[in-house]
Amino acid sequence: MTAIIQLAIALAVALLAGSAEAAVDKRGLERAFGQWIENDIRPEAKAAGVSKKTFDAAFKGVTLDWEMPELHPPGAPADKPRPEHQSEFGSPGNYFNEKRLDGLVAQGRARIAKWKDTLDGIEARYGVPAGIVVGIWARESSFGEASIPHAAIRTLATHAFIGRRPELFRKELIAALQILQNGDTSAARMKSSWAGALGQPQFLPSHFLKYAVDFDGDGKRDIWNSVPDTLASIAHYLREAGWNPERGWGLEAKVPADVACTLEGPEQGKPMEEWARLGVTQIDGKPLPARNQRKSFLLMPAGRFGPAFMVSENFYILKTYNFSDLYALYIGHLADRFADNRSFAATWGKVGGFTRADVSRMQRGFEAEGHDVGGSDGLVGFKTRIAVGKWQRKAGAKVTCFPDAEMGHGVR
Repeated sequence: MTAIIQLAIALAVALLAGSAEAAVDKRGLERAFGQWIENDIRPEAKAAGVSKKTFDAAFKGVTLDWEMPELHPPGAPADKPRPEHQSEFGSPGNYFNEKRLDGLVAQGRARIAKWKDTLDGIEARYGVPAGIVVGIWARESSFGEASIPHAAIRTLATHAFIGRRPELFRKELIAALQILQNGDTSAARMKSSWAGALGQPQFLPSHFLKYAVDFDGDGKRDIWNSVPDTLASIAHYLREAGWNPERGWGLEAKVPADVACTLEGPEQGKPMEEWARLGVTQIDGKPLPARNQRKSFLLMPAGRFGPAFMVSENFYILKTYNFSDLYALYIGHLADRFADNRSFAATWGKVGGFTRADVSRMQRGFEAEGHDVGGSDGLVGFKTRIAVGKWQRKAGAKVTCFPDAEMGHGVR
């Protein structure tokens, strides 16, 4: 009897899978995809300056890539929510794996030495230090050694046609065609991530058009194969985003218990002298540098459960490359370690234990109570940390400015 039941279950699962597959008319969608390329994308590309020759070469043999994530073709069943336990919204300390950081420091130092003249020239032109540029290079593509396997035109076109964010990818598809029209690379060599990010710096095509640089002087902006072009393009992006050559990114700080963790974030900056009057020091107890009156900002990525930092506006420029506090902190920290390979002095607490969906529910609860959490995206950003701290204070709880596992299941 058990064997019969198991067989019946297996048959039911197979039938359900088959019916779900049949609900997506792949042949019909491929035909519609071809018509969409001709009737929708070709006129738009032509208006953007893309020639018939470039367009035909770019789309020769291109079909939908059904292996792409985040697709939602007509007829597909609704996706089931997947639990996500990533460092950005779980335990921030996991993001800073010491073994991994030590390896990147060794590799980065070797590359800084190898490309010293190039990096010196880049810093002279754009004002961005070598450590920051190489840190981004390391994080985005493992110094250009990471596999970037996807054909960009096919990837972008697939997402623009049956992806979850069609308008974004349609814009990037046109930009990619403009790159081909400009002659910087060919369709065969234009490789991207699954999300359409190009080359070693992982630029979206629209960013390539604005920020990619021909630094080696060969007449092409080649962020796939040219290290000088890659590094200079990263620096050019940061400088155009507002990087201030006169300031670093920040430093680890010691924040007294009577300085509220809810003072965190880019909207609550104070001159270093004012932070010093509140009792904030460098992590070793030395006074904060107070050479100018520019504002600095409190950063506490794990609330009271981890290291604290005083950061400059350059920290938030790094966030424009990837909108994550931990990403920007990682780049700044790695850049520092190229010069002096020391970990943070303060330790990261073992916090987290919840999924992105948990955090999103919690954020919606905060929003219902009138808190600004920056949107219910499931990420524990500075606005969410501030809201947690204010909620804890109002509830008479210990103010940590970081949710615990129980809170992650929803604010009561």
